[in-house]
Amino acid sequence: MQLQQLQYFVAVAETRHFTRAAEVVHVAQPSLSQQIKALERELGADLFLRARGNITLTDAGEALLPLARRILADADTARHEVLELAQLRRGRVRLGATPSLCTGLLPDVLRAFHDRYPGIQLLIEEGGSHDLVRELARGALDLALVVLPLPTASPALTTVELLREDLVVVSSPESPRPGGGRRAVRITDLEGERLVMFRHGYDLRELTVAACRSAGFEPDFAVEGGEMDAVLGFVRAGLGMAVVPRMVAARSGRGLRVTPLARPGLYRTIALAHRSDVAPPRAARELMRMLLER
Repeated sequence: MQLQQLQYFVAVAETRHFTRAAEVVHVAQPSLSQQIKALERELGADLFLRARGNITLTDAGEALLPLARRILADADTARHEVLELAQLRRGRVRLGATPSLCTGLLPDVLRAFHDRYPGIQLLIEEGGSHDLVRELARGALDLALVVLPLPTASPALTTVELLREDLVVVSSPESPRPGGGRRAVRITDLEGERLVMFRHGYDLRELTVAACRSAGFEPDFAVEGGEMDAVLGFVRAGLGMAVVPRMVAARSGRGLRVTPLARPGLYRTIALAHRSDVAPPRAARELMRMLLER
């Protein structure tokens, strides 16, 4: 079994078309077909059901696809690891983070990393913790900043807690103060208030809704479905208030009133995650070190 054969197999599985797959991997279609047939002979099973205009995976193909993707991702990681120079003059780091962390935590850290290692390419993927864990597991990311606890326990991942961050309430300065103007508001003060809410799958949405329900009420949404920048924009426009991380509020505070939550308040735990079975590339390990130091 050759990496090239697995690459051709994944291309056909994703395009469901031999000619388009050949174009993707830049090889003649007959050569691609021959390599797929050789792989099937090696494995002793057909990988595709071939019908005119309709290519589908067999059960064997379905079983092989996630494994092939992981093997190719690991080979790609190994290739970049070997290519890195001892002084970290070149290479790349594939980092995943939730949108709020991209706004609040990462800019200063990535600037410091880039200043020290300007030849290292930084590839950032935004997503919810659930999506980032899946991307880590399949080898598409080297590191990810996620919110604990993870949506699903994964023994294949190692997590290191970085910080516990307070959440605050943001509102428009032109709207009435939350909680009757108190310096700190309780979760119960949000009952009856119109909230601007994040999309489904967003860690802050689940945390806020769970806190409201624990306080005995269902939150009232004025607008829902946005990412961090959209939510802050809707709050500035006076559509409602939102619960956001303190770091985000501090960095994006123009046009926002920031009100802390009264004790015990709300917080979230941020962790750095990577695969347990594969050591991160050297550049990624250096970024890990800088994140842990900060």
